[in-house]
Amino acid sequence: MAGALALPALSALSACAGTVVSPGDLSRLRMMVPASPGGGWDTTARTLQRVIQQTGVARNVQVFNVEGAGGTIGLGQLSREDDDALLMMMGLVMVGAIDTNDSSTRLTDVTPIAQLIAETELIVVPAESPYETLEDFVQGWAADPRGTPIAGGSAGGTDQILAGLLAQAVGIDPIEVNYIAYSGGGESLAALLGNQVAAGISGTADYGPQVQSGDLRGIAVSTADRSTQVPDVPTILESGYDVEVTNWRGLMARPGMSAGAREDLIGLVTEAHDTDEWQEALDTNGWLDTFMTGDEYGEFLAEEETRVRQVLTEIGLIQ
Repeated sequence: MAGALALPALSALSACAGTVVSPGDLSRLRMMVPASPGGGWDTTARTLQRVIQQTGVARNVQVFNVEGAGGTIGLGQLSREDDDALLMMMGLVMVGAIDTNDSSTRLTDVTPIAQLIAETELIVVPAESPYETLEDFVQGWAADPRGTPIAGGSAGGTDQILAGLLAQAVGIDPIEVNYIAYSGGGESLAALLGNQVAAGISGTADYGPQVQSGDLRGIAVSTADRSTQVPDVPTILESGYDVEVTNWRGLMARPGMSAGAREDLIGLVTEAHDTDEWQEALDTNGWLDTFMTGDEYGEFLAEEETRVRQVLTEIGLIQ
């Protein structure tokens, strides 16, 4: 296939569970991040929280984390919720994790609200690496795929999908890729800074500051255009390989909610998206504005599930 892919603790959740909010009553909003603090989903959720509260879109937004299995533990929790004022952050990583973790809960079991942003993936090597360019890295990688460990996020997530697509593009059997999955950008960053891996793949928010400081060397970004965060790093396409991936993020809500309750959540998120503060956050974080809502977002998710499943099958992660 083508390389493009449009690709507080559980106790706090339990304490608030069972509270059904009538349509229009969104003064109290909860937002679940189904991953550890500090990662891309968490950053996006807490940025949205700040914008919503600062602009008065809602008075009180509680963000909490439910970690595990590429977000599928949180997805399962959401599928059992009955709170109309609960949103869950998610993204492309979860689409792959549902299959690689054999999750019993699918995206069709919850309610699509909105896609918010997409982020550029960044391929880096340690500052002391002999690889100056993506072409240099590919030559070394092709010579010894098993001996060239690549750090990234959850198994089956965006980072591994990009590694698999790039391997296909350069003639490496994706099965041979030595991909090391870490639970967050901080852990993979430590492995890179400690020269424990040959390369790393993550979002520009995770690795960009270290590229700017010179602690890591950026060798490629995954989008069609260069990233404003690391403008000196060429795209994979510029390097001659037909691979393009964006790591999108969005919001889901509980299953079975009324049409009115869903429209209230869509309206709230749309109002936040349209503020100057949110537009500033997009610029600050180097995020792409890929906003869509409701049924359009639901159709996009169905297409992504099909495409991601095909990619994961091709790179040998699922049967």
